[in-house]
Amino acid sequence: MFVRTAVRTVARAAPRGSRASSADAGAGDYFAKRDVVRAHAAEVTQLWRRISFYVCVPATVACALWVRNVEAEHAEHVEHIKAEHDGHLPDIPQYEYMNRRVKPYPWGMNSLFFNPHVNKDLSEE
Repeated sequence: MFVRTAVRTVARAAPRGSRASSADAGAGDYFAKRDVVRAHAAEVTQLWRRISFYVCVPATVACALWVRNVEAEHAEHVEHIKAEHDGHLPDIPQYEYMNRRVKPYPWGMNSLFFNPHVNKDLSEE
């Protein structure tokens, strides 16, 4: 217990970093530090600009091309299914747990984001 109290007292009495250095720092030292900080900021800004242009932009383009290819394959698959079923998609199985609406929305039975090409039209039931 005594050792703990002694260590705490010594730690509190020791000068801390910024207070001790700021007491004996002159005006010239302040301007020198400010210039160093500005130079560092300029270097870091340039680094992140390069990362943005040479890493992020090509990665975004690569992801966009990948998504385009996946969507093209999906569209081709949908067209293949339509060709097998005389030009229209087959009916979706009517499971009791799909598209359940206990009461209608204020604008009708379909959701606010209803798309007739993708979603089942529940207003017909």
